[in-house]
Amino acid sequence: MSATPDSLQVKPTKFDEGSTSPSSGNTTDEETPEQRGSDGKSPSQGNLKDGHHNFAPLFKYSYSLVLLLFSIVVVTATIFTDQTKMAADVNAAVAFILLWVLTLWLAVMEGGQGCLVGLQPVDKTLFAKSHPKALKVTKLAHEGNNLERFIVGRQFLVVLVIFVINMCGSALKGASVLNLPDFMVEIFINSGVALILMTTILGQLTAQVNAADCMLDFINNYVMLITTHVSLFIEMSGLLHSVYLVQFIFAKITGKASDSQPERTIPQAIFFWLRIVFSVAVLSFSLVVTLVALFDGKTTMYSGVPEPVSVTLLFALMAFVGMMEGMQIALFAVINLPKDELQKHPQAAKVCEMVFSRSHLQAFLIGRQICVTCCMFIVARVTTCSVDEGESTIFGVSAGVQNFFNTGLLGAVITTIIGSLAWRIIASAFPVAFLSNPLNYLTIRLCLFLEASGVCSAAWVVARVHRKVARFEPDVEYLGTPESRESRKQIADDLELQEN
Repeated sequence: MSATPDSLQVKPTKFDEGSTSPSSGNTTDEETPEQRGSDGKSPSQGNLKDGHHNFAPLFKYSYSLVLLLFSIVVVTATIFTDQTKMAADVNAAVAFILLWVLTLWLAVMEGGQGCLVGLQPVDKTLFAKSHPKALKVTKLAHEGNNLERFIVGRQFLVVLVIFVINMCGSALKGASVLNLPDFMVEIFINSGVALILMTTILGQLTAQVNAADCMLDFINNYVMLITTHVSLFIEMSGLLHSVYLVQFIFAKITGKASDSQPERTIPQAIFFWLRIVFSVAVLSFSLVVTLVALFDGKTTMYSGVPEPVSVTLLFALMAFVGMMEGMQIALFAVINLPKDELQKHPQAAKVCEMVFSRSHLQAFLIGRQICVTCCMFIVARVTTCSVDEGESTIFGVSAGVQNFFNTGLLGAVITTIIGSLAWRIIASAFPVAFLSNPLNYLTIRLCLFLEASGVCSAAWVVARVHRKVARFEPDVEYLGTPESRESRKQIADDLELQEN
């Protein structure tokens, strides 16, 4: 088995319910008493109860819920009028069911990753009886380097699921439903905004909200166990191993060897490098097929966009997604960097000063999630091949092979490696230099604006309902506080010493 570089590890994102902002376990910023108010609650929490102060958050929750419900209606109508690729090629009912199954599975993956990372240091005997399925999941994920391998495989799985959701719910060219005005058709249907909002709120943010402090209940199911096995299998297959080649290249450049790479026997080394060669070959083939399809106009790209523009847009969006993926890694990497050292790099210092002030880091993480999801859906439309029956296939392949190209799998491989994992490695190797890119400042401003708009605030309402229905309880109810766990551990150690 191959090891996964430390640079691919993802820190869990914690969300404070009611604040519409996630908080990372890595941040050291604390709210002052003035910021939190006399009742000990943050302003955003108090706003929900304090008279005239509650208008802004309630307005955000309300209009975001309206947008969410409207988006669900629009996407459903588009599917059942056979105006999506999956509905037209297969069946509307299949497309509808698959859309919701994948959205729910995406939620499990999005919330599950943070749970597995967050539960890593927790003594498993504390929840062995109360959460037997969570115990199976954590034992599997925390064995050896499986957690890092899970993160790599899961990243591809997330991208693939988004690509298939795009096939199920994105409208075909010229679609129109519910007699909507042309401008609403362009905004919500043709541009894919309705599907993006639905996926971001229901398939990502809602899960992350509840998984933040209900980790045990969230992963106490067989779906998470199956997801973990599938993610580990994807990594083991070697499909994404070309990312390790990037790791080795940057290890040579920086002169820093990765601690996560174990010693290998000769057969293990041969198997490892064969998978790297296989992955590079798959990535190269995927790029060639996708580029040929783009130049021939045989993708699901928006109508009216010239082929050269489509190619340019593809690489620009992957670079943008990669920049946001790497930015998160780089920001966590410089959190504890001495201020004097950071000041030697003015642009990076400017970015850090903005992000680490107030709750901007938390707001950035939510805005970043929205941006990444939007870009993923657009990339899915750009890279998914579309060749109808009777048309000439790409490279003259058989209809069966062309149908495989049409699944979007090739685009998912490209996006995962080039648009995500490779950028994380670069950001981990050169965090300060990465943050010195002037575009980072503008990107962070965009993310902060998206979070402040409240367009996805419905996630908090849906999360509260989900928590009640699923009967989720905070982890502290099962595990106690970290301080109490440490105290119990100390008492147990003292008793053991006395017995010996």
